[in-house]
Amino acid sequence: MSSRASILVLAFLAGACRQDMHDQPKLEPLEASVFFADGRASRPQVAGTVARGELRLDDHLYRGLVDGEPAETFPFAIDESRLLRGRERFDVFCSSCHGKIGNGEGIVVKRGLKQPPSYHIDRLRDAPPGYFFDVITNGFGAMYDLADRITPEDRWAIVAYVRALQLSQNATILDVPLEKRAILEGRR
Repeated sequence: MSSRASILVLAFLAGACRQDMHDQPKLEPLEASVFFADGRASRPQVAGTVARGELRLDDHLYRGLVDGEPAETFPFAIDESRLLRGRERFDVFCSSCHGKIGNGEGIVVKRGLKQPPSYHIDRLRDAPPGYFFDVITNGFGAMYDLADRITPEDRWAIVAYVRALQLSQNATILDVPLEKRAILEGRR
């Protein structure tokens, strides 16, 4: 190999050894830094900032409140598909403690955990939907919060299903539509 070719190969190899891309002057998360007064490389969030897609201005939908009070209504129409979704989510997240019919006799209660109140007592039958939404969101007593596991829409669907459970266990014949009463009463 000629000396000229050798020099070119050496120049090429010497250039390939640079670590500029590998050793960038940057700070890694949670790394110490002398640049900032608090000694941290990670910067705290600026007060009042909200992550993209996380601005939740609708208090009714996201907090279960209307004018600062628990909502008496649902933030959207409740139809059969929402009730079915509520039943599915209830079975996954709630029935182990509250039981399949909301009587507070779930499987974990039979294993020794504290029994939650039945949904069928007067206090909870009279509670507004926003109250149930708040309990699912923030927890209450021995119940932990489920906001990080259940979306707001699904929390409302669960509340609608709880209302259906309450009605199913406390309904009278007068709650049945006229055309269906005949079937229940044995007439056709």
